[in-house]
Amino acid sequence: QVQLVESGGGLVQAGGSLRLSCEASGGAFSSFVMGWFRQAPGKEREFVAAISRGGITTRYADSVKDRFTISRDNAKKTVYLQMNSLKSEDTAVYYCAARLLIFTSTTPNDYDYWGQGTQVTVTS
Repeated sequence: QVQLVESGGGLVQAGGSLRLSCEASGGAFSSFVMGWFRQAPGKEREFVAAISRGGITTRYADSVKDRFTISRDNAKKTVYLQMNSLKSEDTAVYYCAARLLIFTSTTPNDYDYWGQGTQVTVTS
């Protein structure tokens, strides 16, 4: 069983930055595609970014492209989301997720394990 624990969320002013971390345990981290998703109140969970097992391939939602960067350190079993130029519309609970299959995906149902989420609030 894989456990994922996010950290790094908080309150930040618009234009500021945050770095989220997600540490995995209980599985072969380098075997998983990793993704970040977010869910704002009253909205469905949406894709933010994903990274391949080796860290070579990344994908981003159009809304965060050029502002957010996903990366991973397989030795530390951790995936990161660097968020710059934050906007009020980035306010949400952010979740990391792990996928057993080889290809990245933007669909929440394609991911097998989820963390508990970390709140990001951007004030204008």
